[in-house]
Amino acid sequence: MTGSWPASPAQQGMWLTERAGVAGRAFHMPLAVWLDGPLDVVALGKACEEVARRHPVLGGVLAEDGGELRLVPHAVPPMREGGDLQEELARPVDPVDPVVGPTARFTLIREDAKRHVLLFQAHHAVFDGESKDILLRDLAAWYGGAAPPPLGPTYPEVSVQQQVRLANALPYARQYWAGRWEGQRELRLPGLTGVSVAAAPGSALDFVVEDLGGIAGRLEVTRFEAVLAAFVALLHAYGNARPAVGVDLSTRTEWSRDHVGAFVNELPVIGAPEGGTFGEFARSLRGDLRRLYRHREVPLARAVDGIGPRAALTPVSLSYRQRPETSPLFAGLGASVEWMMFNGWVRNTLHLQIVDDEAGTAARLQYNPALLGRTGAERIREDLAALLTAVAADPEAPLDRLPLPGPVPAASVTAVTAATAASVAVKDGPVDAELVREIQAIFAKELELDDVEPDEDLFDLGGHSLTITQIMARTQERFGVELSFELFIDDATAMGIAAEVARLREQAC
Repeated sequence: MTGSWPASPAQQGMWLTERAGVAGRAFHMPLAVWLDGPLDVVALGKACEEVARRHPVLGGVLAEDGGELRLVPHAVPPMREGGDLQEELARPVDPVDPVVGPTARFTLIREDAKRHVLLFQAHHAVFDGESKDILLRDLAAWYGGAAPPPLGPTYPEVSVQQQVRLANALPYARQYWAGRWEGQRELRLPGLTGVSVAAAPGSALDFVVEDLGGIAGRLEVTRFEAVLAAFVALLHAYGNARPAVGVDLSTRTEWSRDHVGAFVNELPVIGAPEGGTFGEFARSLRGDLRRLYRHREVPLARAVDGIGPRAALTPVSLSYRQRPETSPLFAGLGASVEWMMFNGWVRNTLHLQIVDDEAGTAARLQYNPALLGRTGAERIREDLAALLTAVAADPEAPLDRLPLPGPVPAASVTAVTAATAASVAVKDGPVDAELVREIQAIFAKELELDDVEPDEDLFDLGGHSLTITQIMARTQERFGVELSFELFIDDATAMGIAAEVARLREQAC
């Protein structure tokens, strides 16, 4: 496709999850800025258009092209005027969509003559946490009549660089994860009735973390490492022997630091305290993270086999972001931003979100209320707050003297992948053996394997979204039939694909 760019590993994973039907609205990222004063609506609208031109990824949609997933330029709609903020957030129509577009939109809401809300919504495939600061910085510059400095490398150049970095890092990531990853099949949390890594309507509890900087300074770790250590210690106390916590790691480089986009990769931190002091555990965890950082470029689904479509990597996750000290300055206006705006959906069972800035450390527990009731979530919040308070008083306290809770019963995984979320009808009856062998050969070629058995699952063999698009392209080229992506979610085996090819060929006769 002329003018398109290779999709990044993060975009490929989100595209796969969207096509599998397990993403819901979990990847929709809202950002709201309140503007107080005499707003120039025309100037703001033009500023939004300039930002969309500067960051073409905001208008990109994901499309297959010859076995490759690419980001194709598309339009960002002009800023429109909307009604109530909550109604705009909950609009069932006009969702941001990475396949049909648009992937981003601006909406201006008038609260009174001198108070407006600019609501920006984007799909996570084209936007991440650090993109919020970049977007508002550039928007404020153009509103004030001063264009931001030109970008160095273009987004397409950055996209190509990502592919090169991934290819170089992949062999080392596979070595690192060999024997380390085991899909979590149960979880222990207070009041938990089930476990999920599929998106669902969610609830949230907000609180404030006190003196996180003091804890980190005294332990000689980062703030992120300090709060992660406390979270892992709490999960271990609930009875999780080696809890796996999915964490969002930035993949930005000097090339991409000023670009809006999805420069993030979720990877699991796996470990548990084994006696000693909290400080010893935090520093040990710091060492584990330093080793993990070397492989931050590679999605786990590329490094290990058996990870199918899912909205989150693990049932429990944590995201941390330390914002710059300066806030956006819109000429002649007062501005305040809701950096942790909740879209009403969760990607898994429990997620801890932390945002650090000059105003303090804001925290939010997002949870799936169908699996974890509010009482259980409140207990987790209280237990974590109590632990952090005790650690702030004595960061080197022995773990057995901290206010850690006792174990709770386990809940089994109830919704891990998209396999139960999609259903594709495949023709019953025997399939020609030669056709099956040909599909096996296509599988083996695209998976770079010597051979593939008829009933081996594509995802168990290390397949991912790019593999699927390549198999679809090769099958169409060889047999003249167009497979649906959803087929691979229901039955990603050579036998299943061969049965569908046979059905489509018979239908065409």
